[in-house]
Amino acid sequence: MGRERVLESEKGRRRATRDPERTQALILEAATAEFAEKGIAGARVDTIAERAGTNKRMLYHYFGDKTGLYVAVLEAAYASIRLAERELDIAHKPPVAALSELTRFTWHYFLEHPEFISLLNTENLCKAEHLKGSQRITDMHSHFVSELEDVLKRGREEGIFRPGIDPVHVYLTIAGLGYFYLSNRHTLSAIFGRELSREEELSQWETRMVETVLASVRL
Repeated sequence: MGRERVLESEKGRRRATRDPERTQALILEAATAEFAEKGIAGARVDTIAERAGTNKRMLYHYFGDKTGLYVAVLEAAYASIRLAERELDIAHKPPVAALSELTRFTWHYFLEHPEFISLLNTENLCKAEHLKGSQRITDMHSHFVSELEDVLKRGREEGIFRPGIDPVHVYLTIAGLGYFYLSNRHTLSAIFGRELSREEELSQWETRMVETVLASVRL
């Protein structure tokens, strides 16, 4: 039995050597699930390697250590949402439509990617200790803020939006409305005696989010 495991491990190393990009992607996928479930303190490198179908040596080879892997997971998570946002092409849409679509997109992305919410919770508990060291994350957000600023500028020039609106505040409103609801829906459901995970409740909150965001910027 031990010899079979050794042979299987050797096969895994050979496959990883032949296809390093796939191996890294599998490690990131496994690590995302592990960190989302257990946080950085509770996640185990052995478990991540096993879930990825590889071994710890390959994990350390590509990512250095557990902290390096965690930062890579954060970077991949933020890159994923920013890439999907870019496909909205808000720079070429009317201001009201651009903000409405961005709000709806953010809500649905949070709904469909609970692991993203979990990773945010973990990193906030760490006071963004790991995120602060990532220039890649900083760079990808500066472009997004510039695009949002342009939307607000066009709305102001068309006489639709108020002057002096901070684009970061707008995004904090969008993300905050979605993040707070989804992070707290279980406790809020218990407190208010309403099942906030029902489709009807989720749909109504999406509409409320759009109304709130637009009301906050309109003249």
